[in-house]
Amino acid sequence: MPVFLIVALGYILKKLGMINENFVTVSSKIVFNISLPALIFFEIAAIDLAEVLNIGQISFIYIGTLISFGIAWIIAQSVTKTGQDKASFIQGSFRGNFAIVGLAIIVNYYGPENLGKASLVLAFTIPLYNILSVIALTIPLRKEKQLNYKNTLFEIARNPLIIAVLAALPFSYLSIGIPEVIYTTGRYLSALSLPLALIGIGGFLSFRDITRSSSLTIVSTSLKLIVLPALATIAAYLLGFKGMDLGIIFILFACPTAIASFIMAETMGANSRLAANILLLTTLASVVTMTLGLFILKENGLI
Repeated sequence: MPVFLIVALGYILKKLGMINENFVTVSSKIVFNISLPALIFFEIAAIDLAEVLNIGQISFIYIGTLISFGIAWIIAQSVTKTGQDKASFIQGSFRGNFAIVGLAIIVNYYGPENLGKASLVLAFTIPLYNILSVIALTIPLRKEKQLNYKNTLFEIARNPLIIAVLAALPFSYLSIGIPEVIYTTGRYLSALSLPLALIGIGGFLSFRDITRSSSLTIVSTSLKLIVLPALATIAAYLLGFKGMDLGIIFILFACPTAIASFIMAETMGANSRLAANILLLTTLASVVTMTLGLFILKENGLI
């Protein structure tokens, strides 16, 4: 609830005129380029990499994401009629907002001391999400020949979050100390990221747009918040994952659709209206689905 109450605060501030769309745009840039990379850098730099890195969990998340992408693609073939709809449907159904909503929930549920482990998971999923999103937004639109693989790889490599991870790895592996002044400054920046991002999400929400949601939005939302998280969590449990490892897997797959999905859909010529509706509906509905999922897992002693 603390996470979604801050989202609600952003919505209220937008309604009161205290923030506007420009604030949402600017704050998102600050979070993505400065505060969130700072958060990830200082969390990873402070952990014991050998102790925290779980290759089995990362492998499961990769395989699970690829399967989720495949399921979304197959379902899109039967429920969509145009390439624009198919592209937005696929991306909205598999790409979650783990960087903001996921990390915020993990901080509240497991405590800030476990954020380093989650940050590593995020570091591995960012490249995969970007590559699959490009595929989803090009092939259905018959723009495969326009895809520049070199530029795509360059964009992924210069992602601020990935740069933050790579910069932090030597500090973690070699146990390099960080000067107190730099550390304190970084902590101030880190503290900005999650609340500012959540307020921005709230400022983006529009109940008027939700009322126009089509059947495609509802199907995609159900797939993103219920079907895929349930399949991934059950599979993870059967493979022996438990405790925080299982909790992180559930949270990653159960997160609402990432804001980047709307931005990419609009930029690459997909149905941006559908992408926005999926983003909005999954964000609102995840208040119920994620809370219920965590409650069920906790009551059964699984996380």
